[in-house]
Amino acid sequence: MPKVELPKTYDFAATEQRLYAWWEKSGFFKPANDPSAPDFDPTKKPYVLTIPPPNVTGELHLGHAMFVSMEDLMIRYQRMKGVPTLWVPGSDHAGIATQLQVEKALAKEGLSREEIGREAFVERTWAWKELYGGKITKQIRRLGASCDWDRERFTLDDGLSKAVREAFVRLYEKGLIYRGPRLINWSPGLRTAVSDLEVEYSQEPGTLYFFKYVLADNPEEFIPVATTRPETILGDTAVAVHPEDERYQKFVGRKVVVPILKREVPVIADEYVTREFGTGALKITPAHDPNDYQIGQKFGLPVISMMDKAARVNENGGPYQGMDRFECRKKIWEDMRAQGLVIKEEPYMLNVPRSQRGGEIVEPMVSTQWFVKIESLAEKALAAVRGGEIRIVPERFTKVYYNWLENIEDWCISRQLWWGHRIPVWYCADCGKETVAREDPTNCAHCGSAKIEQDPDVLDTWFSSGLWPFSTLGWPNATADLQYYYPTTMMETGYDILFFWVARMIMFGIEFTGKPPFEVVYLHGLIRDEHGQKMSKTKGNVIDPLIVMDELGTDALRFTLLVGSTPGNDMNLSTKKVEANRNFANKLWNAGRFVVGALENAPATPQNHPQWTLADSWIWARLQALEAEVDRLFQTFQYGEAGRQIYEFFWSEYADWYLEIAKLQMNEGGDRAYYTAETLVRVFDAVLRMLHPFTPFVTEELWGHLKRAVHAHGPSLPEVTDWPEALMLASWPIARPAEGWEAQTIADFELVMDVIRAIRNLRAEKKVTPGKRIPATICAGERLAALEAQRGSIAYLAYLDAEHLTLTDSLAEAPQGQAALVVSGVEIYLPLAELVNVEEERARLSKELEEAQSQVARLEQLLGSPFAQKAPAAVVEKEREKLAVFKETADKLKEQLQNL
Repeated sequence: MPKVELPKTYDFAATEQRLYAWWEKSGFFKPANDPSAPDFDPTKKPYVLTIPPPNVTGELHLGHAMFVSMEDLMIRYQRMKGVPTLWVPGSDHAGIATQLQVEKALAKEGLSREEIGREAFVERTWAWKELYGGKITKQIRRLGASCDWDRERFTLDDGLSKAVREAFVRLYEKGLIYRGPRLINWSPGLRTAVSDLEVEYSQEPGTLYFFKYVLADNPEEFIPVATTRPETILGDTAVAVHPEDERYQKFVGRKVVVPILKREVPVIADEYVTREFGTGALKITPAHDPNDYQIGQKFGLPVISMMDKAARVNENGGPYQGMDRFECRKKIWEDMRAQGLVIKEEPYMLNVPRSQRGGEIVEPMVSTQWFVKIESLAEKALAAVRGGEIRIVPERFTKVYYNWLENIEDWCISRQLWWGHRIPVWYCADCGKETVAREDPTNCAHCGSAKIEQDPDVLDTWFSSGLWPFSTLGWPNATADLQYYYPTTMMETGYDILFFWVARMIMFGIEFTGKPPFEVVYLHGLIRDEHGQKMSKTKGNVIDPLIVMDELGTDALRFTLLVGSTPGNDMNLSTKKVEANRNFANKLWNAGRFVVGALENAPATPQNHPQWTLADSWIWARLQALEAEVDRLFQTFQYGEAGRQIYEFFWSEYADWYLEIAKLQMNEGGDRAYYTAETLVRVFDAVLRMLHPFTPFVTEELWGHLKRAVHAHGPSLPEVTDWPEALMLASWPIARPAEGWEAQTIADFELVMDVIRAIRNLRAEKKVTPGKRIPATICAGERLAALEAQRGSIAYLAYLDAEHLTLTDSLAEAPQGQAALVVSGVEIYLPLAELVNVEEERARLSKELEEAQSQVARLEQLLGSPFAQKAPAAVVEKEREKLAVFKETADKLKEQLQNL
């Protein structure tokens, strides 16, 4: 076979697209155990993820990059573990968000949706979806998402629309869907109801207006009232005071006069009123405040709406009819001032409700809408988590979930939009009754009249996305996919949509399938800038993932997001971090070039059984420990820590230490070169496998080169036999059981590393150039054999003169005028006489002695405590060994100080 040539540098731009096209074309993203395949095995439990469907209008942002990277990591890991995997992709029609985009496009043409009509508007929106809908999925592919694109779904697909109809009709037939007037959040600009969850509150400076509510039976008496919204006085139907407030008890049961309008309304007493706020008296406007609405229901007060759908004053506003809400605020206050009703104004911080989708101020307003009775659904969703059927990671969000579902309000599901799932209800012009049907009816179900008209509203987007885990698998039809892949395994998403989406999926999953829709909810945090600030276009601190991937590569971005994250916690991101991980990809590439080169320079077969060096055995032992720990971290959802440990092992142990020693061992040729090459390959192969879910592109490319090099070498190397078509199909490394030699091997090699590090550090401190090889004397005591075996490595890596390196178990007397070091009880002397400043040397040794003595004191205290009786014997013994080493080090440091 021809020689395997790795380019000098890794070209991510050329590699990523090529590899992704190959993976997809080869069908690697498809489930290994498919119900439609002839060899399907229903007994194999699959691992199933459904993607949180991004909006079709979307541009890729860091939130997408986070969830795609995390879910791809989860799915690639399970695939490599041999588990049948399915990751269902798709996108959301995103009612309000998409309609806004189309309306903006129309406005640029000087048109509005009303002018072109509903049918033409919906056609335009579908055209928009076709144009932009594929954009976000292409961008998600760029991140390496190994979804089964043949199963891609859209929330307005025919199949999903059927599911929405079925869900609505079932809930209606059970009496869980009803229509009626209730207080909702109204978005005047969008002309639609919005969910409580789609309202964001912001602290903004405003005014507290104090005025007089004059008694109807005595114009000389008044109750002082404070409000932040004077325009809503026009809808007042009572004034409330606390029943125990002595200031106002005499007014309870009497009437007061609504300013300007002269309507008489009662004074009522209710414990809801806070005596300390404002004046202690509260104006009650049931049609425009959620708390007032509750009081109004309790006391049977009239509900007078004083605003229309455009937030202009309606016919109930008397002389102010037709005015904008904020214009009315100014005018009514001026008129009240003229009538002597104003007391004062004070600056006040307001909690202003704004729409997520446009930022305008939302109005609480009474409106006739469709609602889901949510209590019975919420009880089952609570029970599923309480009973352990669903686990929320991190666990602290379980309490947040409980709190929300325990205090949940009925869900307003109707939206006054044209883009979305039309509400499947038809009203009869003749009998006035409503027909609710799975298929579009032609006649009234009650009287048979053909004069029926469909409700103009559409359903809240979250209604259809709440069905996502099972509607994407074919529900309500009993498809083979639904039977095998549902319930799904994992729902991975941001903690910010725990209520919007996750809770609703759980409620709907249990209601419609009888089963919770997934086993685990994994919540990731939000991504902030490097200073912890929320990213926003106005702040100019937004990091565009597409630009980052163009400049630094997809793997670098993915690794940064994944290793920087912990479940449920926000993370700070800077391009500097991504640059560092681009360097990591380059380091991997360079290591790959070295390993392939070493393999080419090794003999085709060995002559004898292996004689492993300390370095060989050490890196193998460390790899086994890493494999076990990484698998444990994956099983406990600590993906970021798993990635960090693989990174540390590769960079700080394999690349910095083993590769350097391997160069020496390769130079020996023969069996030593063969077995060193084998170790290099075995360990690098395992590292690439473990890194693959984090950085799929560079690992796949390197592994392909490594595979070709192994095959070109001749007979497959022992221990490296699993070479499938692609790395993403390769098996996950499984740690071997410990054989008993590992701990001592690791301890011996760590001593070698400590000795080399100490010499390097002292050389750097004394500014001795690396090229200058110097003599050294090392007094190793009982550790002599371990160090003697590594004489060549120590000389090579510590830049010592190999011919003048003395290794001994003891010294009659310490060499004079030399720099001295003590490492784990080993004494090191370097003839740096001309560089040694006695005072500085004394200070350095004194500092090291102080550190050794503090460790002795700490360990003596620990071993003299109940720990020595309670801890496992092996742990206690290890601490005793540490104490002995620190005591020995302290004694030798004292001796060296005396010799100065």
